[in-house]
Amino acid sequence: MKKTLVTLAASLVSLGALSPAFAQSSAPAPAAASAPAAQAAASAPAASKREARTEERISQLHTSLKITPQQEEQWSKFADVMRDNGRTMADLYRQRVAQRSTMSALDDMKQYQQITQANADGTKRLVDAFEPLYASLSPEQKKLADTSFRDEQGKDHRHRAHRRPQAAGAAPASTTKP
Repeated sequence: MKKTLVTLAASLVSLGALSPAFAQSSAPAPAAASAPAAQAAASAPAASKREARTEERISQLHTSLKITPQQEEQWSKFADVMRDNGRTMADLYRQRVAQRSTMSALDDMKQYQQITQANADGTKRLVDAFEPLYASLSPEQKKLADTSFRDEQGKDHRHRAHRRPQAAGAAPASTTKP
């Protein structure tokens, strides 16, 4: 199940939507007595970092794809979906961390299903928003998009391969991404 979560997170990271949120999911849950206060204190800076990372990815894509003023409307819709997806996934992982110590195995599986479904739904919304933008791109911009997305996916695969344990019986690799 952890390997599947890593794959899920990597696909969202390639869209600039998740990395710090997923890193939180492997952190131990705060003590029950101080959980709400600790959660609020810890999530504010983390939320800010997640949002900044998403905005950085949106800005980087905007620049690298050379979005024109005529494409701004389609671009804005795509960027808004990236932001919404990032917030949704961050909220779900934050809930998971907060509830981890009290969840039964069944609760854990149900929450994992909810995260997986949200990822699938978010990916569909992202594709739906990207399709008209991609159609509006010039041939040169399409090549840039194809390369950018392909390179991002390749980076994710290389990163995961680098983190895999080398020796039999080694501890599971970290699921965080720089």
